[in-house]
Amino acid sequence: MAFTVWHCPYTGKGDIHMKKCGQHHPATPAHTLSDLTCGRHDDHMHIEGSITAVSWIPSEAITGMAKLPFGSGVAHYDAPPPHAIGGEGETLDELRAADRFRFANELRARIELDDHGQLISAEYTGGGLIGSTRLSLGKQLSVAAVALPDKQAEPEVAPDRVRFLQTAGGRTGVPSPRTVARPPYIQYHAPIAWSTLSLTIHFNGRIEGELVGASPFPRHWIYDDGGQLIAKTGLIDFKSWYRNAFGDSTPWGDLDSPALVTEVETALERQLTRSLMRGRKPKIATAQAGSTIAEQGTRGCEMFILLDGVVGVELDGAELCQIGPGAVLGERSTLDGGVRTATLRAVTRCKLAVVQPSDVPLDALQQLSQTHRREDRA
Repeated sequence: MAFTVWHCPYTGKGDIHMKKCGQHHPATPAHTLSDLTCGRHDDHMHIEGSITAVSWIPSEAITGMAKLPFGSGVAHYDAPPPHAIGGEGETLDELRAADRFRFANELRARIELDDHGQLISAEYTGGGLIGSTRLSLGKQLSVAAVALPDKQAEPEVAPDRVRFLQTAGGRTGVPSPRTVARPPYIQYHAPIAWSTLSLTIHFNGRIEGELVGASPFPRHWIYDDGGQLIAKTGLIDFKSWYRNAFGDSTPWGDLDSPALVTEVETALERQLTRSLMRGRKPKIATAQAGSTIAEQGTRGCEMFILLDGVVGVELDGAELCQIGPGAVLGERSTLDGGVRTATLRAVTRCKLAVVQPSDVPLDALQQLSQTHRREDRA
């Protein structure tokens, strides 16, 4: 998933006025990746952009025997990171000090152009940031995590742009003895988690960024240069990660994993999810990939909070979109006489909380319905 921004490096406005050439480019579109800044106002122009991944462990994301320390209170899951970092919000350093994430990958880079628009330099200015593991063993203990060296590829220079590629990650410092599926068949150190980000800076000021790879565990949230949450990974696969993410099966062994990225839920969905999950605990259901969660034209009133996985929304057999964790689904049947207006189909294995409409205020249902008319957007 790529996001594009147009921003003036001289004025800070939502247009780009290229110095010397006099070109005028369109204003900022709805989805943005990052703002651009100018290092100095002389015959040279600096263009800077960034994309950041914050990786954390959601509640109930761990399965099997490895879940025991979390259930006993020795280890802890993470509260969701904030939906904005930096600026008026908490910085990455502050979040790390508060043990709010496992690691972060901040790909920040800049280029310098001369007065003829020719590249002078291209450099990385960011990197990885790893946290510590907090344990409760009668008293609070903090075990430093082990960061692996950042992998920063040589900038790829084209006639009109430069592309940067950065991988960051590591492992917890707490041992994790386990059997694995290949030699040496036993591992003592914890598996490795990572994210790989791409950032392309065009000479005309356009910025493109994306999450191009990530470990299947934990959850990875993507932030733009302004610190706003813009995307999430849609699926956690703890079992596969726990058994395979070591040695050559990591980017440090030249093997990455593609990331399934989804859009961010609305502020109303976030508010409803917090309220519903903290109240009377809803029933948790699972759906296997390819299975139907709700079918268009049938009767049903249950609503769903998508906790993990990716769901496709179909109308008359055609897929309108795919949505990821945090989405609230199924509210329109309550307002339309109990008849499903679309089919919800699991694209991946999904975990859902089943919610009764009576637990949701009517005005919230109506607002949610208006934002979910995906057939109109399609």
